[in-house]
Amino acid sequence: MAGQKKQITEFARQLRKSQTESENILWQQLRNRKLDGVKFYRQRPLIYGYNKRTLFFIADFYSAEKSLVVELDGKIHDYQQDYDYQRDLIIRGMEINVLRIKNEELKDIEKVKNKIRCSF
Repeated sequence: MAGQKKQITEFARQLRKSQTESENILWQQLRNRKLDGVKFYRQRPLIYGYNKRTLFFIADFYSAEKSLVVELDGKIHDYQQDYDYQRDLIIRGMEINVLRIKNEELKDIEKVKNKIRCSF
């Protein structure tokens, strides 16, 4: 498991280095406890043991103190709705809420921030 965890961590690190413009916009609003003093991580691995298997997901943004994952959805998510639904079920099974925000919503960043606040 230790080797697998190291690979997952490295994968998350690579995702942080290649974030999308939308991720960068939201990250600027969340980083350094800018949103109501809440700590968020970006591209955070969530590891879940299931039936002797290890599943992992990389959350776009994660707040442990609020048990909240914020996912930014670009056009690709229009074609993987079933996968996203199944993934969200597993994450919710970990007692973590999932909030999905479409990239287009970032045009009104204050509305997005309020949407996140309402999920606390």
